[in-house]
Amino acid sequence: MLRALLVSTALILPAAAASPALAQDQSAMHHTMHEGRLTLTATGNVRVAPDMATVSAGVVTEAATAAEALSANSRAMNGVFSALRQAGVAERDIQTSNLQISPVWSGGYSSERGETERRITGYQATNTVTARVSDLDNLGRTVDALVSSGANQLQGVNFGLEDRDDAMNEARRRAVAELGALRTLYAGALGVELGRLVEFSEGSNYSPPQPMMYARTEMMNDSTPVAAGQLDVSVTVTAVYAIAE
Repeated sequence: MLRALLVSTALILPAAAASPALAQDQSAMHHTMHEGRLTLTATGNVRVAPDMATVSAGVVTEAATAAEALSANSRAMNGVFSALRQAGVAERDIQTSNLQISPVWSGGYSSERGETERRITGYQATNTVTARVSDLDNLGRTVDALVSSGANQLQGVNFGLEDRDDAMNEARRRAVAELGALRTLYAGALGVELGRLVEFSEGSNYSPPQPMMYARTEMMNDSTPVAAGQLDVSVTVTAVYAIAE
């Protein structure tokens, strides 16, 4: 008889910022026996501290013309790039993630004309940069440097791992160990003998948690406090075993 093994892998969020996929993770666990096959599902979990973060920040400027808005934005962004370099962020870890110019509209409904009147009153330029910060102890100071240098838009901080292999492999080992325990348990409880393994496949997904950034109550020369927390690495394995006759 044939057996199949399906493995799905995910790096999941903490409970406070869990995605719908995480909410379904435990409920998706199922153990069934159908047409001479036994399906078992097991999960291995590992909690690890992040060792890097990405910060997205930028500058938004407005002016009467598109050229003036872009020029003012460029001057401010030069300060942002300089601040990142001075904070120790390498050139290879700095990347422009958004650059756009759009008109600024004003106006509204005119009761006299019975229609909506809109006109362009200026232009807005937006430039956003994403920086990879490997020194988490310097993360708060990097955020401060961005704001002090002219950034007036902070889009967020995301934590992650430089190398996820070790954490993922440990979660895999735990999942497979749990699967082996379930295999022994269910075979004994059902009074059946399970046959050989036929297929093994794996799908993976990486979803780092959202950070917690606290409001500053210290003096301006204190860095912005940012809590990195921990990452939950979860590997789920689903095995379909043939029941020996």
